[in-house]
Amino acid sequence: MFSGIVEEAATVVAIEKEQENLHISMRCSFTHELKIDQSIAHNGVCLTVVNITEDVYTVTAIKETLEKSNLGKLAIGSKVNLERSMLMNGRLDGHIVQGHVDQTATCVEVKEEAGSWYFTFDYPLNVTMEKQGYMTVEKGSVTVNGVSLTVCNSQKSSFSVAIIPFTYEHTNFHQIKPGTTVNLEFDIIGKYISKMMSL
Repeated sequence: MFSGIVEEAATVVAIEKEQENLHISMRCSFTHELKIDQSIAHNGVCLTVVNITEDVYTVTAIKETLEKSNLGKLAIGSKVNLERSMLMNGRLDGHIVQGHVDQTATCVEVKEEAGSWYFTFDYPLNVTMEKQGYMTVEKGSVTVNGVSLTVCNSQKSSFSVAIIPFTYEHTNFHQIKPGTTVNLEFDIIGKYISKMMSL
């Protein structure tokens, strides 16, 4: 379980393909605090630490994960948003995030607005999934590359988010431009409500 509050943007230092899996190695400041088998959200995708060597750790993304996320597009030097799992005795600063990416979206516009930025994303509309809560609502929560954000300008298959300077600088949002693929996780509460209403 996560909250969508990114701790750090790690740097990819190695990528190894093994059959249909990708072993992704990253360098971050808290590698020395990690343990094998620990869960960490990577651009919003919950992955397990499988190896640690000094200040570099490795996770494995399987075919299912690569098909539903942007992790297969990573390259050496890419920045990846990291969040360790939530502590149950702490404040929930973002919203309830599972680390289970629903689908990807494409950035279609980045607009600077006197010190902040508006990012607009389009995603493929699936009417069946929409009825199950895979959608955004105005002022609702959405997770983009693991970052808990508030939706503005919610449309049928697009939405915008406003990014403050701290988030822009401390996550990989500063690398997102029109054409960039990002990971989406829609609000779990909305999914449960939609499911109950359909019964």
